[in-house]
Amino acid sequence: MLVALAGGVGAARFLRGLARVLPPTEITAVVNVGDDTELHGLRISPDLDTVLYTLAGAINAETGWGLTGETWTVMEALEKLGGLTWFRLGDKDLATHFFRTQRLAEGETLSEVTRQLTRAWGVDVHLVPVSDDPVRTRLQLVGGPEIAFQEYFVRLHHDVAVSGVRFDQAESARPAPGVLDAMATASSIVVCPSNPVVSIGPILAVPGISEVLAARREQIVAISPIVAGAALKGPADRLLTELGFESSVVGVARWYASWVGTLVIDEADAALAPAVEGEGIRCIVAPTIMSTVERAASLAQTVLDTHGD
Repeated sequence: MLVALAGGVGAARFLRGLARVLPPTEITAVVNVGDDTELHGLRISPDLDTVLYTLAGAINAETGWGLTGETWTVMEALEKLGGLTWFRLGDKDLATHFFRTQRLAEGETLSEVTRQLTRAWGVDVHLVPVSDDPVRTRLQLVGGPEIAFQEYFVRLHHDVAVSGVRFDQAESARPAPGVLDAMATASSIVVCPSNPVVSIGPILAVPGISEVLAARREQIVAISPIVAGAALKGPADRLLTELGFESSVVGVARWYASWVGTLVIDEADAALAPAVEGEGIRCIVAPTIMSTVERAASLAQTVLDTHGD
């Protein structure tokens, strides 16, 4: 069994490729919940939904989030009323949030609801939130207030400087049932090409996770989300720089060094492989840009080969 730490579009694309080269039932994806929010009275889990929709073959390929063939009747009507519409929810996507909110109100856990959603969508990969308890990513703006993740990422288009990141309520959160056991017993653990700060950071912030991962360091391989000094999508490069790290594969290696044994970097960064290994991490050079599902599958196979699976 393989465990993948996941958050964001890069993780979703990698998992889609991984499910091509490994039986989906052998994959457990532990997904970030730091992006979760409540809007219009609804509980929204963006990373869980992006992974779910991608694995179901229903993701909007143009945006990397939401559903293909989406319509926007509710948002358009809400906009006419002067309601909050900076966080766009499509008509079909709303059904997921209605369902999740209802089930949680009835007393079910986020893990249980996620299991029901994966079954309904015909997804065999085991998706599990890192915690059933609230963990909320908050960012301190330079010269400004501390704001919630979705305000930073969506409303402000992550186009503002950040001086700090914290994970609210993480200290009182517990790993979701089965998460620690899965990490402790997995044949290998993969850190998807996700934002190290705001996708992987909230996972590590849940008590007990970091300790288990540190003990499995030699079985952990991460894929760099930084290629040629830049993030392919999102603010990972800027966040690394703003928090005092290089926006490079070396910066990623330094961020992960204490608990990741191997880092896969893109061919564009091959010259930096010795510097990556200078951080105490084994380095593998391979094509990492997942422009097609076939390329994602090839990257996944590289990862499996690294572990000898």
